[in-house]
Parts: sequence; C-alpha cells; structure tokens
Amino acid sequence: MSSLRHHRVIIASLFLPNTAVLGDSTPPSPDESGVQTPGFAAPTPSSRQPLLPRATGPLKSIVEDLKDKTRNPTPSATPRGESANPFSSFPGLTLPSGNNITGAAAAAADSLIDALSNKLIGSGAKTPGASGVTTPAPNASRQYQTTHHGSNAGQPRVQRRASRSSSHCAPSRSLSSSRHEPGPQGQKYHFESNPHCNGGLKNAIESVGDRLKRKLWVGTLGTNTDGFRESLRRSMEWRMREERDSVPVWIPDADFASCYDDFCHQVLWPALHYAVPDAPKTKSFYESATFKQYVAVNQRFADAIVSAYQEGDIIWVNDYHLMLLPEMLRDRLPGAPIGFFMHVAFPSSEIFRCLSVREELLKGVLGADLIGFQTANYARHFRQTVSRILSAEALPKGIQLEHRFVDVGVFPMGIDVKSITHKKREPEVTEWVDSLRQRYAGMKLIVGRDKLDVIQGVRQKILAFEAFLDKYPEHQGKVVLIQVALQTTEENEMQGGVADVVSHLNSRFSTLTYQPVVFLHTQDLTFNQYLALLTVADAFMVTSLREGMALRAHEFVECQEKRHRPLILSEFTGSYSFSGFRSCIPVNPWDKRGTAKAIHQALTMPDDEATSRWEDLHNHVVTQTAQAFVTSFLVRCLRANLEHMQSDAISVAALDVSRVLPRYRHSQKRLLLIDFEGTLWQRDMRTIARNAGVGESPSFEPPQAALDILNKLAEDPRNEVWLLSGLPIKGSLEIVAAKASGVGIVAENGCFIKPRPDRGGKSEWISMVANFNLTWKVSCLEILQYFTERTPGSFIEEREASIVWRFWTEKNVEDHASDWQWARRQAAEAQNHIFDSLGERYGLRIIPGSTSFLVLPNNISRSTAVGAILHPGGPARSAAARTAWLAPEATEETDTEFDFVFALGKDEKLMRRLNELDVAETCSTGARGTDAKWKLEPDQVLPALQRFAETK
Repeated sequence: MSSLRHHRVIIASLFLPNTAVLGDSTPPSPDESGVQTPGFAAPTPSSRQPLLPRATGPLKSIVEDLKDKTRNPTPSATPRGESANPFSSFPGLTLPSGNNITGAAAAAADSLIDALSNKLIGSGAKTPGASGVTTPAPNASRQYQTTHHGSNAGQPRVQRRASRSSSHCAPSRSLSSSRHEPGPQGQKYHFESNPHCNGGLKNAIESVGDRLKRKLWVGTLGTNTDGFRESLRRSMEWRMREERDSVPVWIPDADFASCYDDFCHQVLWPALHYAVPDAPKTKSFYESATFKQYVAVNQRFADAIVSAYQEGDIIWVNDYHLMLLPEMLRDRLPGAPIGFFMHVAFPSSEIFRCLSVREELLKGVLGADLIGFQTANYARHFRQTVSRILSAEALPKGIQLEHRFVDVGVFPMGIDVKSITHKKREPEVTEWVDSLRQRYAGMKLIVGRDKLDVIQGVRQKILAFEAFLDKYPEHQGKVVLIQVALQTTEENEMQGGVADVVSHLNSRFSTLTYQPVVFLHTQDLTFNQYLALLTVADAFMVTSLREGMALRAHEFVECQEKRHRPLILSEFTGSYSFSGFRSCIPVNPWDKRGTAKAIHQALTMPDDEATSRWEDLHNHVVTQTAQAFVTSFLVRCLRANLEHMQSDAISVAALDVSRVLPRYRHSQKRLLLIDFEGTLWQRDMRTIARNAGVGESPSFEPPQAALDILNKLAEDPRNEVWLLSGLPIKGSLEIVAAKASGVGIVAENGCFIKPRPDRGGKSEWISMVANFNLTWKVSCLEILQYFTERTPGSFIEEREASIVWRFWTEKNVEDHASDWQWARRQAAEAQNHIFDSLGERYGLRIIPGSTSFLVLPNNISRSTAVGAILHPGGPARSAAARTAWLAPEATEETDTEFDFVFALGKDEKLMRRLNELDVAETCSTGARGTDAKWKLEPDQVLPALQRFAETK
C-alpha cells in the first residue's frame, strides 16, 4: 500500500458519491447528530408512489389504519439521534371499519409506533419535521453507505427530466474565478450524499482512510443539469473539487436518459445477468439505437478525465456503464495506468455474443492494463468471450493482444467490517432492536433486501415463501418476511412481477393481527433501522437469479455476532462461489420447493449448528474486506502498467551487435537459442499443406543460407546451438536435422527434443510428453473435422503430440472478405468447443494465431524445453540423468552453468524466463510488444548471426 501514497487515484463511476441540490440546506435539530447516513432515506416524507400501493386493501399501513380506526394513538417518539419515524410506512393489514375492536385484538395489532411511544414518551426525544436534508461537513465522521450499488434511496430512480428542487430558482449571476460562493441574487445549493452512487465502491474507498489521501472522483450528479447556468456549473465544479475531491461530468439530460435508462438498463443489465429478453424486445440487442448516447456519455467522461489527469495518476474505471472508457483513455493517454472493474456478473460467451455491439464493448474494456471481476467464473467467461469474438489469445493471467498484454484478475469485493461494527453498537440501533423484538414477539423474522426487478429474484422468493407456508402450516401466523425494496426503473419493476404474488399471498394467509409479507421501501428506512432488522432477523434470504457479490449477505453475517442465525443464499451469486460462504444454506431460486425446505431448515436449525456455520461465514467476511479489495486492485493495476510499459515495443532498442559481441567473445560456454519459423524461415503454406496431406506441393526445403550459418556457429566448441520450432518431425525437422547434425532441435513447441550428437555420433529424438495422456487427440480431430467441412480451404495438421487447424490459406484478405469473416468466426467457435469439452478434462491449452491455432498439452512449451536444456542433467550432457531433467520441477530451473545465453525469436514466455538470467541477452523478431532486451527485423537476422559466426 505504501506504493500508492505517491499516486493520486482517479475513480470514474457513473454517479459521484455526493450530489449538489439547489436550495438552502436546513441545519439539523439540536437533538440530531448532524450527519445523515447516505444510501438510505432522509427523514423527509417521500413523494414516491410505491409499486405496492398502501391505499389498497391488505397493503395499507397498519399504522395509518390504527390511527384512523382505533383509539387515539399516543404521539410517536423517535429514538435519540434518529430524524424520522422509522417504520411509519410498514405495510400492514387493513382492520375492519368502525371502532368496535376488542381489547385483545387491539393489543395484538398495536403498532411499532405505539410501542415506541409508550417506551420513549418521557425521554424528551424530538421528532423533527420535514425540514430537509442536512449536509455533512467535509471533515465529519464517515458514514457507512448501503453496499447495494444500485440503491436509489430517497428517489425512485434517476429522474433526469425533472429537477430535484421543486421550486423555481432565481437566475444566477456570473461568478468569477475568485468568488465561487453565490451572492444574494445567485442560486444557492448544498451538497448531499448521492443516493444513486455505487455504495460498495464508496465504502471501500473510504475504508482505506489516510492510506489513500489523494483521490479524485469523476462522475455525474444524478440530477437534472440542463437548467444550470454556466456560472452555476463553474461554481459547483470549484466547490466539488475543493470540498469533495470530485469532478462533475456535465451530460445533456436527453443523452443521459437514453444511455442510462435504455441502453444500460434495457440492454446491458439483462445481458450481463443472463436475461436475454424474448421477442419483440430482443430487437434492442441487434438494433441498439441508444448505443450512440452510450458512446457520447463515455466520451464526456474521457474528456473530463484527460483534462484532470496528471503524470503518475492511476485511473480506475468502474462498472458496465463505462465499458468504452478504457480504450478512449488509452488512445489519448498511452502510458497511463488504467484499471477496469466489473462490479456485476459477466455472462458466458453464448449470452454476450447476442449483443450487436459486442466487439465495441470488448475492445473498449481491453484498453485497460488490468480488468477485474468479482469471481473466477466471471473472469473465465470474459477470457473465453474475448477469445471467441475477437480471436485473441486467452491465457490464465489475461489476454494477449497484437501489441500488448492485458491482465485479467479476480478481486472479490467486501464490506468495511470496522465501520459496520462501530455503527451497529450505537445506542439508536440497540433501541430499534428492542422495539422490533417487542413488535414481533413470538414470531420468526426473515429479512431480505433486493431490487424489485427480474434479476434479483424477489418474485421467486415470495413464491417459495408461499410454498413454505403451505408445506409447513404450523408456521402460519408465526413467520413474517420483511422485504426491504430497492428501487429500479418502473419498467423493470413491472417486469419483476412482485405486486401480484405479494397480494395473492397476503390475501391467503393474512388475519386480523398477522400479515406474512411486509414491504419496506428504502426511503422509509434509515441505516440504523436496517442494521436493527439484520440483528433481529432469524434468517436472511438472497434469491438472486444472477448477481456479482451479494454484500448485503456480508452485512447480515456481521450483524449476527451474538445470535448466529443462518443465511439462505442463492447459488447464482458471486458470494457463493467462495469456499467461505459454502456454510450458508444454498438454494436454487427456480426450485421453490427446495427453497421452502431451506426456509424451514433455517428457522428450525439447532443453535450449535447455526453457530458453526456462522463462524465459517464470519471468518470469510473479516478476511475478504473492502480494504483488501481496494489495495489489491490498485497495486496490481500499477504493477501491470509498469510491466506493460517495460515491454512496449517502441522502447526496445534495435539489436546492437557490437555491444553484445564483447560478452560473446570472452565467454567460454555459450548457449544460442534461435527460432526457426518467422526468424530463419518464413512459413510456406503450400509446403505445410503438403506435409498435412493436402495438395501436391513440393517437399520441404529449409533455407540453405540459414543452415550454413547454424553449422558454422555449431563448429565452435564453446557454442551449443539449439533450433526452436513448432514444426513436426516427420517431413520437416527430420530434413533440418540431416543437414545440420551439430545443432540441437526442439520440435512441436517443446513436445520433442533432439540433442546434439554424443561422442559416438548418435542422437535420438526424446519425447517430453511421454507421460502425458494423448487420447484427447481423437476427440479433437473429430471436432476439427466438423469445422473443416464447413470452412472452405481449411485443413488439419496432425502432429505427434499436438494439432494445428489452419482455417485460412489465402494471402489476400481483401478479395475474400466474406470468407475471411466466416473463417474467423468458425475458428473462434472451434476453439471454444475444444476448450469447453476437452481443455479442463485433459489439461490442454490453445494458442491462436492470425490464420491458425495450435492445441497442445498445458505444461508444454518452448520455455519448458529450454528449462530442460538448462538443467545440469539436461539432454545435451547426460543421457543417464534423463529422469531428473524430465521431472516437471526441472523445467522451471533458471540457474545455469553457461556464461553467455543468446535467444532470438518470438516466444515471449521464453524471453521473460531468460531475462531472469544475468548472463542472457534476449532479442525479439516479432511485431508486437516484447519483454526482450533487444529487437530485430527478420530480414536482419542472418547478417547479425553471420557476425557472431565470424567472431574469433
């Protein structure tokens, strides 16, 4: 973390942590703490029209009903420090009209408000009115924000078409740069916590504290800005920069609405969560008219970041709203450290390929140095999708592009455990815990907190709860599901289909004093009250159909420090993929009977089992923290950028033979490693096709000039010359071996080795895959045969221990554009099919090229072959010690008895390995970025080697 102290971090997220609101801020009441918890509602009455209206039948608030139809209620009081009546919006059961209610019924139906009134009437607590929202000072103590990054507390969603201020403000006068506070005739505004911001990210950044002092947020205010005058914008920019370390991005309201509400929510969000809509809504996937606005929003972010960027800054781009931003920044800031983190899920390639703008999105993300995901599965899906759609080489650590390498990593997000622990011990939380226990005495509480869209699975949760009450009737009237509802767009809420199932369930099981499902919207709830709910809950339930990291489950675990009640968690959440969360009760949300059984298991679980499960969950939560997430991502991003900058082809000097020759001349034991294809010999597709049994082209003829130089180098007793090749032995390298008998040869990218002749003049081919299972070749050939029949001009090149599929043999792509497009698509399909069906089972890797791809065993490469050569008991010196150097650990040797090593070729893995040797000189002949110390054009290879051969 110390390395980050010298860098400022620019955090790009669609919404800023703080927003500007027109109008004066009302000072807090004397009883208030003066700081509101962001992410949950301010105490002002909400104007939101809930999805489940309170004016109808059983969904009317029991509190309102009691006020209307029973005894005169005692004025409600609020626990100290709270600025709002907490559960005034608890939906309840409508009581019969009239005032003839028995004492027992009235007592049973007594509301939480009445209970608190009787308890706290003498405490002197004051309930403030609708006085507006207080503004925390910049140096106020940090408040925890809901970790659900989609939380829209305080507003139904991003209402860009109407100002958050209901009053018309007077026109603002011009503001000079020396005076940024509006005068008496100017528009006044104040700052509030932005209810739309990514709460988990905000908490994580702030949890690092002073260790990340220099930071700059870049995002939108999340409110209408078209009506802001230029002078007001400049004033906001200055104050946001000085007081909140933020830079607002000004986007026209129409563009933002089209980008956010249409493209992000109706196209990207469903696709990333495996919810490709049915026709006719699938039209948006191949006719994305709103993609233009998505590009425009990303471009405005790029402009703002470039103007604020300083040398040494780390740029951190967050989430699916800004997938094009990394590439835009890379074009304008080539050397900047850029990281991209996807906070939500990433689907398999079968889903992502349905998007009409799939290539633009992938290329945009690949502009980053580091791409982070919540789980290993999401990272694997991304690598496979890039391989399939862009035909790029997907490696376990990232993506190899033509000129650069992009790291792909897993960085599980966590919560700020220290902040939660401090917050849950506040007196207000304790008072709400006591109040809830009194209100629901003798009942079991199941708590959930989700958006009301299709993805969050709230409908499936309600259906499972109904199945539970049917299957276990003894729990009817004794179990309540309290669902905290996060808002999304109205269209997504309607698609979620929650209202009808809630009404149906409550109409079946409600009684005069009992309602099974209670809905509570986030603007009706403060964070203290939410923590109290988590504390008294007998189970917490997450039934997402697909989700990144369910951080609300982490919060529940931390709040159960004393009670240790179980967690019911969907198998489709990112949290469940980690071993620490396997102690939850896993459910398939689509299986309502299985989920009903899980509810019963949770409510009847013995204390010792519940405690054991909680301890496992808690150990994971306190380890996978927000601080670990931030530091690991930023440090990895910085390191990746440094590695990429060092390997930039532009910064690698051309080979200066005169500087290398002195070391060569004065060394006594030299090792020369030279690539064959692309370095000494340019591939002839006709010859390759003939060796594969296709066509009647002439036999393989290696270049005589190259062989002459190799033989001359091998004549020097101080030299050990090795030729590295991917060609097969039969028909190719056996010819080279006959004409250059003093040269060692590596065939099929490390599968076979032919050492130099011993004193008796004998030399045999040695298999490096003798202990490998090669039965995969049969199935692989069947797959490739299928694609060969459907790809004109393609053919299969079967080798002893590897297989090459050459899907393009024409030289001119422009004259065969449609065929080229088809061939690339078939190659991507074939690679994915082979990897999915055979890759993990047999331990295979696929190396894609521009017109072909190679399939071979996972632990075999030219680098491992060189490791065997460098081993003290290697094939060049001791045939008796072959068992030692054939061992897997032997191929990782980096120590050597050579005092000069020279490698010339394109294998970057080999270059990186040899750079660890102080005696090595590495030179790349490739066109892409390289880790080698030198660079050389292929046509300059023979003249350079000739100078080595002539040196005495």
